Amino acid sequence: MESKTGLETSLFDFTLPPGLIAKKPLQKRDSSRLLVLSETGPAHSSFSSLPDFMSEGDALVLNETRVMPVRLIGEKPTGGKLDVLLVKKKQDGSRWEALWKGRYTGWLKIGEGLSVFLNEDREAELVCQGGPDRALKEHGLMPLPPYIKRKPIPEDGNWYQTVYASREGSIAAPTAGLHFTPGLLEKLSARGVRILKIVLHVGRGTFMPVKAGNLAEHLMLPEEFEIPLQVLDEISRVKGSGKKIFAVGTTVTRALEGYLSGQYQPLPAVSPQTVRGQTDIFIRPGHRFQAVDCLITNFHLPKSTPLVLASALAGRGRLLGAYKEAISLNYRFFSFGDAMLIFGCGNGDESSAPS
Repeated sequence: MESKTGLETSLFDFTLPPGLIAKKPLQKRDSSRLLVLSETGPAHSSFSSLPDFMSEGDALVLNETRVMPVRLIGEKPTGGKLDVLLVKKKQDGSRWEALWKGRYTGWLKIGEGLSVFLNEDREAELVCQGGPDRALKEHGLMPLPPYIKRKPIPEDGNWYQTVYASREGSIAAPTAGLHFTPGLLEKLSARGVRILKIVLHVGRGTFMPVKAGNLAEHLMLPEEFEIPLQVLDEISRVKGSGKKIFAVGTTVTRALEGYLSGQYQPLPAVSPQTVRGQTDIFIRPGHRFQAVDCLITNFHLPKSTPLVLASALAGRGRLLGAYKEAISLNYRFFSFGDAMLIFGCGNGDESSAPS
Protein backbone atom coordinates (compact mmCIF):
# COMPACT_ATOMS: atom_id res chain seq x y z
CA MET A 1 0.00 0.00 0.00
CA GLU A 2 1.07 3.62 -0.55
CA SER A 3 1.45 5.95 2.41
CA LYS A 4 1.81 9.70 2.44
CA THR A 5 5.55 9.28 2.05
CA GLY A 6 5.69 6.53 -0.55
CA LEU A 7 5.29 2.83 -1.28
CA GLU A 8 5.98 0.09 1.21
CA THR A 9 9.04 -1.95 0.33
CA SER A 10 7.17 -5.20 0.96
CA LEU A 11 5.09 -4.56 -2.17
CA PHE A 12 8.17 -5.37 -4.26
CA ASP A 13 8.81 -8.80 -2.82
CA PHE A 14 8.46 -12.15 -4.56
CA THR A 15 9.58 -15.73 -3.99
CA LEU A 16 12.17 -17.19 -6.34
CA PRO A 17 13.15 -20.88 -6.44
CA PRO A 18 16.93 -20.98 -5.85
CA GLY A 19 17.39 -23.21 -8.86
CA LEU A 20 16.47 -20.34 -11.20
CA ILE A 21 19.47 -18.23 -10.16
CA ALA A 22 21.93 -18.43 -13.06
CA LYS A 23 25.46 -19.22 -11.89
CA LYS A 24 27.03 -19.01 -15.34
CA PRO A 25 25.99 -17.34 -18.60
CA LEU A 26 24.91 -19.23 -21.67
CA GLN A 27 27.66 -20.12 -24.11
CA LYS A 28 26.38 -17.58 -26.64
CA ARG A 29 25.49 -14.24 -25.10
CA ASP A 30 22.49 -13.38 -27.28
CA SER A 31 20.92 -16.84 -27.03
CA SER A 32 19.25 -15.92 -23.74
CA ARG A 33 15.47 -15.68 -23.56
CA LEU A 34 13.75 -12.31 -23.81
CA LEU A 35 10.46 -11.56 -22.07
CA VAL A 36 8.81 -8.63 -23.84
CA LEU A 37 6.45 -6.65 -21.62
CA SER A 38 4.06 -4.14 -23.12
CA GLU A 39 0.57 -2.87 -22.36
CA THR A 40 -0.87 -6.05 -23.86
CA GLY A 41 1.05 -8.19 -21.39
CA PRO A 42 4.10 -10.46 -21.57
CA ALA A 43 5.32 -12.18 -24.72
CA HIS A 44 8.30 -14.46 -25.17
CA SER A 45 11.19 -14.29 -27.60
CA SER A 46 14.98 -14.59 -27.73
CA PHE A 47 17.53 -11.83 -27.22
CA SER A 48 18.92 -12.37 -30.71
CA SER A 49 15.50 -11.22 -32.00
CA LEU A 50 15.84 -7.79 -30.34
CA PRO A 51 16.09 -5.97 -33.72
CA ASP A 52 12.53 -7.15 -34.49
CA PHE A 53 11.25 -4.92 -31.69
CA MET A 54 13.07 -1.78 -32.81
CA SER A 55 12.56 0.56 -35.75
CA GLU A 56 14.74 2.72 -37.94
CA GLY A 57 15.45 5.96 -36.12
CA ASP A 58 15.16 4.47 -32.61
CA ALA A 59 18.16 4.89 -30.32
CA LEU A 60 19.88 2.29 -28.15
CA VAL A 61 21.89 3.73 -25.26
CA LEU A 62 24.73 1.63 -23.82
CA ASN A 63 26.82 2.03 -20.67
CA GLU A 64 30.44 1.45 -21.69
CA THR A 65 31.81 1.27 -18.14
CA ARG A 66 34.27 -1.54 -17.45
CA VAL A 67 34.30 -3.68 -14.31
CA MET A 68 37.47 -3.58 -12.23
CA PRO A 69 38.90 -6.77 -10.65
CA VAL A 70 38.33 -5.47 -7.12
CA ARG A 71 37.68 -8.70 -5.22
CA LEU A 72 40.70 -9.83 -3.22
CA ILE A 73 41.07 -13.07 -1.29
CA GLY A 74 43.85 -12.82 1.25
CA GLU A 75 45.50 -14.73 4.06
CA LYS A 76 45.77 -13.44 7.61
CA PRO A 77 48.99 -13.94 9.62
CA THR A 78 47.12 -16.72 11.46
CA GLY A 79 46.49 -18.54 8.19
CA GLY A 80 42.76 -17.74 7.94
CA LYS A 81 41.27 -16.53 4.66
CA LEU A 82 39.35 -13.28 4.20
CA ASP A 83 37.40 -11.97 1.22
CA VAL A 84 37.66 -8.20 0.62
CA LEU A 85 35.70 -6.06 -1.84
CA LEU A 86 37.23 -2.72 -2.80
CA VAL A 87 34.32 -0.35 -3.38
CA LYS A 88 35.67 3.18 -3.86
CA LYS A 89 39.14 4.49 -4.69
CA LYS A 90 40.30 7.16 -2.27
CA GLN A 91 43.68 8.28 -3.61
CA ASP A 92 46.05 7.20 -6.40
CA GLY A 93 44.61 3.70 -6.28
CA SER A 94 46.47 2.64 -3.15
CA ARG A 95 43.70 3.38 -0.61
CA TRP A 96 40.11 2.22 -0.98
CA GLU A 97 36.89 2.11 0.95
CA ALA A 98 36.31 -1.60 1.38
CA LEU A 99 33.87 -4.22 2.62
CA TRP A 100 34.68 -7.43 4.47
CA LYS A 101 32.92 -9.67 6.94
CA GLY A 102 33.76 -9.44 10.61
CA ARG A 103 35.86 -6.91 12.48
CA TYR A 104 39.32 -8.02 11.49
CA THR A 105 41.94 -5.28 11.11
CA GLY A 106 45.54 -5.89 10.11
CA TRP A 107 47.54 -7.35 7.26
CA LEU A 108 46.42 -9.70 4.51
CA LYS A 109 48.78 -11.32 2.03
CA ILE A 110 47.02 -11.44 -1.34
CA GLY A 111 49.80 -12.82 -3.52
CA GLU A 112 53.37 -12.36 -4.57
CA GLY A 113 54.04 -8.63 -4.47
CA LEU A 114 50.69 -7.55 -3.00
CA SER A 115 49.59 -7.14 0.61
CA VAL A 116 46.66 -5.19 2.02
CA PHE A 117 46.29 -3.46 5.37
CA LEU A 118 42.70 -3.24 6.65
CA ASN A 119 42.00 -0.55 9.25
CA GLU A 120 39.10 0.09 11.61
CA ASP A 121 37.71 2.82 9.32
CA ARG A 122 36.89 0.12 6.76
CA GLU A 123 39.70 1.17 4.49
CA ALA A 124 42.12 -1.04 2.59
CA GLU A 125 45.63 0.16 1.78
CA LEU A 126 47.37 -1.70 -1.03
CA VAL A 127 51.10 -2.24 -0.61
CA CYS A 128 52.48 -3.59 -3.84
CA GLN A 129 55.19 -3.66 -6.45
CA GLY A 130 54.64 -2.07 -9.83
CA GLY A 131 51.66 0.08 -8.84
CA PRO A 132 48.12 -0.74 -7.61
CA ASP A 133 46.52 -0.97 -11.06
CA ARG A 134 48.97 -3.62 -12.16
CA ALA A 135 48.61 -5.46 -8.83
CA LEU A 136 44.82 -5.60 -9.18
CA LYS A 137 45.07 -6.91 -12.73
CA GLU A 138 47.41 -9.66 -11.55
CA HIS A 139 45.70 -10.64 -8.30
CA GLY A 140 42.18 -9.17 -8.35
CA LEU A 141 39.09 -11.21 -9.15
CA MET A 142 35.80 -10.20 -10.74
CA PRO A 143 33.38 -8.99 -8.03
CA LEU A 144 30.58 -11.46 -8.74
CA PRO A 145 27.38 -10.92 -6.74
CA PRO A 146 27.14 -12.92 -3.50
CA TYR A 147 24.13 -14.91 -4.73
CA ILE A 148 26.39 -16.62 -7.31
CA LYS A 149 27.57 -19.22 -4.85
CA ARG A 150 30.63 -20.71 -6.47
CA LYS A 151 34.35 -20.08 -6.56
CA PRO A 152 35.63 -17.51 -9.07
CA ILE A 153 37.02 -18.97 -12.29
CA PRO A 154 39.19 -17.37 -15.02
CA GLU A 155 36.25 -17.23 -17.44
CA ASP A 156 34.52 -14.68 -15.20
CA GLY A 157 36.94 -12.05 -16.50
CA ASN A 158 35.20 -12.29 -19.87
CA TRP A 159 31.71 -13.37 -18.80
CA TYR A 160 31.18 -10.50 -16.35
CA GLN A 161 32.13 -7.79 -18.85
CA THR A 162 30.17 -6.36 -21.77
CA VAL A 163 31.71 -6.68 -25.24
CA TYR A 164 31.77 -2.88 -25.53
CA ALA A 165 33.23 -2.09 -22.08
CA SER A 166 35.99 0.52 -22.42
CA ARG A 167 35.95 2.88 -19.42
CA GLU A 168 37.24 1.18 -16.27
CA GLY A 169 35.54 2.26 -13.06
CA SER A 170 32.75 -0.11 -11.93
CA ILE A 171 32.59 -2.60 -9.09
CA ALA A 172 29.67 -4.48 -10.68
CA ALA A 173 28.64 -5.10 -14.26
CA PRO A 174 25.77 -3.30 -16.03
CA THR A 175 24.32 -6.74 -16.56
CA ALA A 176 21.67 -5.93 -19.17
CA GLY A 177 24.54 -5.32 -21.57
CA LEU A 178 26.01 -8.79 -21.10
CA HIS A 179 23.57 -10.17 -23.70
CA PHE A 180 24.95 -8.15 -26.60
CA THR A 181 27.39 -9.48 -29.18
CA PRO A 182 29.27 -7.49 -31.84
CA GLY A 183 27.12 -9.21 -34.46
CA LEU A 184 23.86 -8.20 -32.78
CA LEU A 185 25.01 -4.58 -32.52
CA GLU A 186 25.87 -4.66 -36.23
CA LYS A 187 22.36 -5.95 -37.04
CA LEU A 188 20.82 -3.14 -35.02
CA SER A 189 22.93 -0.54 -36.82
CA ALA A 190 22.02 -2.04 -40.19
CA ARG A 191 18.37 -1.69 -39.22
CA GLY A 192 18.90 2.04 -38.73
CA VAL A 193 19.02 2.02 -34.93
CA ARG A 194 21.32 4.69 -33.51
CA ILE A 195 23.86 3.25 -31.07
CA LEU A 196 24.73 5.80 -28.36
CA LYS A 197 27.23 5.37 -25.53
CA ILE A 198 27.45 6.96 -22.10
CA VAL A 199 29.16 6.02 -18.83
CA LEU A 200 27.85 5.38 -15.33
CA HIS A 201 30.36 3.74 -13.03
CA VAL A 202 28.48 1.21 -10.92
CA GLY A 203 29.13 1.55 -7.20
CA ARG A 204 27.55 0.32 -3.98
CA GLY A 205 24.38 2.32 -4.63
CA THR A 206 23.20 -0.07 -7.34
CA PHE A 207 23.19 -3.22 -5.24
CA MET A 208 22.62 -1.94 -1.70
CA PRO A 209 19.50 -3.69 -0.35
CA VAL A 210 16.47 -1.64 0.62
CA LYS A 211 16.24 -2.18 4.38
CA ALA A 212 13.74 0.60 5.08
CA GLY A 213 10.09 -0.36 5.37
CA ASN A 214 9.14 2.47 3.03
CA LEU A 215 10.85 3.28 -0.27
CA ALA A 216 10.90 7.00 0.54
CA GLU A 217 13.24 6.27 3.45
CA HIS A 218 15.91 4.57 1.33
CA LEU A 219 18.86 6.74 0.35
CA MET A 220 20.80 5.92 -2.80
CA LEU A 221 24.56 6.44 -2.78
CA PRO A 222 25.78 8.72 -5.60
CA GLU A 223 27.37 7.20 -8.70
CA GLU A 224 29.45 9.06 -11.27
CA PHE A 225 28.34 9.48 -14.88
CA GLU A 226 29.56 11.06 -18.11
CA ILE A 227 27.25 11.89 -21.01
CA PRO A 228 28.59 13.35 -24.28
CA LEU A 229 26.70 16.45 -25.41
CA GLN A 230 26.33 14.78 -28.81
CA VAL A 231 24.37 11.96 -27.15
CA LEU A 232 22.03 14.48 -25.50
CA ASP A 233 21.49 16.12 -28.90
CA GLU A 234 20.77 12.74 -30.48
CA ILE A 235 18.27 11.87 -27.75
CA SER A 236 16.50 15.18 -28.29
CA ARG A 237 16.28 14.53 -32.05
CA VAL A 238 14.99 10.98 -31.56
CA LYS A 239 12.33 12.13 -29.11
CA GLY A 240 11.35 14.99 -31.41
CA SER A 241 10.89 12.59 -34.33
CA GLY A 242 8.53 10.37 -32.35
CA LYS A 243 10.95 7.46 -32.20
CA LYS A 244 11.93 5.60 -29.03
CA ILE A 245 14.88 5.66 -26.65
CA PHE A 246 15.88 2.15 -25.52
CA ALA A 247 18.02 2.21 -22.37
CA VAL A 248 20.25 -0.82 -21.87
CA GLY A 249 19.99 -1.30 -18.14
CA THR A 250 19.03 0.59 -15.03
CA THR A 251 22.46 2.29 -14.96
CA VAL A 252 21.81 4.04 -18.29
CA THR A 253 18.34 4.96 -17.05
CA ARG A 254 19.63 6.53 -13.84
CA ALA A 255 22.33 8.50 -15.65
CA LEU A 256 19.95 9.95 -18.25
CA GLU A 257 17.02 10.54 -15.94
CA GLY A 258 19.23 11.89 -13.15
CA TYR A 259 20.78 14.46 -15.46
CA LEU A 260 17.65 15.45 -17.38
CA SER A 261 15.53 15.79 -14.23
CA GLY A 262 18.22 17.85 -12.50
CA GLN A 263 18.83 15.25 -9.77
CA TYR A 264 22.61 15.29 -9.95
CA GLN A 265 25.65 17.17 -8.69
CA PRO A 266 28.00 18.56 -11.38
CA LEU A 267 31.63 17.43 -11.45
CA PRO A 268 34.52 18.94 -13.44
CA ALA A 269 34.17 17.77 -17.03
CA VAL A 270 36.95 15.75 -18.66
CA SER A 271 36.25 17.62 -21.92
CA PRO A 272 34.01 20.51 -23.02
CA GLN A 273 32.02 18.03 -25.12
CA THR A 274 30.94 15.97 -22.08
CA VAL A 275 28.64 16.48 -19.10
CA ARG A 276 30.02 14.88 -15.94
CA GLY A 277 28.32 14.54 -12.59
CA GLN A 278 27.11 12.18 -9.91
CA THR A 279 23.53 11.20 -9.27
CA ASP A 280 21.77 9.61 -6.31
CA ILE A 281 18.41 9.44 -8.06
CA PHE A 282 16.10 6.67 -6.84
CA ILE A 283 13.59 6.06 -9.62
CA ARG A 284 10.37 4.61 -8.26
CA PRO A 285 6.69 4.51 -9.30
CA GLY A 286 5.46 8.02 -9.99
CA HIS A 287 8.65 9.11 -11.76
CA ARG A 288 8.01 10.96 -15.02
CA PHE A 289 10.57 9.73 -17.51
CA GLN A 290 12.36 12.48 -19.44
CA ALA A 291 14.29 10.32 -21.91
CA VAL A 292 13.71 6.58 -21.56
CA ASP A 293 10.79 4.99 -23.40
CA CYS A 294 11.87 1.36 -23.23
CA LEU A 295 14.17 -0.58 -20.91
CA ILE A 296 16.27 -3.63 -21.64
CA THR A 297 17.08 -5.21 -18.31
CA ASN A 298 17.62 -8.47 -16.45
CA PHE A 299 15.43 -10.05 -13.78
CA HIS A 300 16.23 -8.40 -10.45
CA LEU A 301 16.34 -9.35 -6.79
CA PRO A 302 13.23 -8.93 -4.63
CA LYS A 303 12.89 -5.55 -2.92
CA SER A 304 15.87 -4.13 -4.85
CA THR A 305 16.26 -0.64 -6.32
CA PRO A 306 16.59 -1.96 -9.92
CA LEU A 307 13.32 -3.86 -9.49
CA VAL A 308 11.64 -0.69 -8.22
CA LEU A 309 13.03 1.27 -11.20
CA ALA A 310 11.66 -1.29 -13.66
CA SER A 311 8.31 -1.06 -11.87
CA ALA A 312 8.25 2.69 -12.44
CA LEU A 313 8.37 2.13 -16.19
CA ALA A 314 6.26 -1.02 -16.45
CA GLY A 315 3.78 -0.55 -13.62
CA ARG A 316 4.27 -2.65 -10.50
CA GLY A 317 1.39 -5.02 -11.16
CA ARG A 318 2.43 -5.68 -14.74
CA LEU A 319 6.03 -6.26 -13.76
CA LEU A 320 5.35 -8.63 -10.88
CA GLY A 321 2.83 -10.48 -13.02
CA ALA A 322 5.50 -10.92 -15.70
CA TYR A 323 7.96 -12.13 -13.05
CA LYS A 324 5.40 -14.72 -11.90
CA GLU A 325 5.02 -15.95 -15.47
CA ALA A 326 8.80 -16.01 -15.98
CA ILE A 327 9.21 -18.14 -12.86
CA SER A 328 6.55 -20.57 -14.06
CA LEU A 329 8.43 -20.90 -17.37
CA ASN A 330 11.84 -21.40 -15.71
CA TYR A 331 13.48 -18.20 -16.90
CA ARG A 332 17.01 -17.74 -15.58
CA PHE A 333 17.33 -14.91 -13.06
CA PHE A 334 19.80 -12.19 -12.04
CA SER A 335 23.21 -11.18 -13.48
CA PHE A 336 23.89 -14.19 -15.74
CA GLY A 337 20.22 -14.84 -16.43
CA ASP A 338 17.69 -14.00 -19.13
CA ALA A 339 16.47 -10.54 -20.13
CA MET A 340 13.37 -8.38 -20.33
CA LEU A 341 12.35 -5.69 -22.80
CA ILE A 342 9.92 -3.28 -21.14
CA PHE A 343 7.86 -0.88 -23.23
CA GLY A 344 6.97 1.98 -20.92
CA CYS A 345 3.44 1.69 -19.65
CA GLY A 346 3.69 2.49 -15.93
CA ASN A 347 3.35 6.28 -15.81
CA GLY A 348 3.10 6.06 -12.05
CA ASP A 349 -0.22 4.20 -12.28
CA GLU A 350 -0.40 1.51 -9.63
CA SER A 351 -4.06 0.72 -10.09
CA SER A 352 -3.23 -2.63 -11.64
CA ALA A 353 -0.83 -3.60 -8.88
CA PRO A 354 -1.72 -6.56 -6.72
CA SER A 355 -2.19 -5.82 -3.05
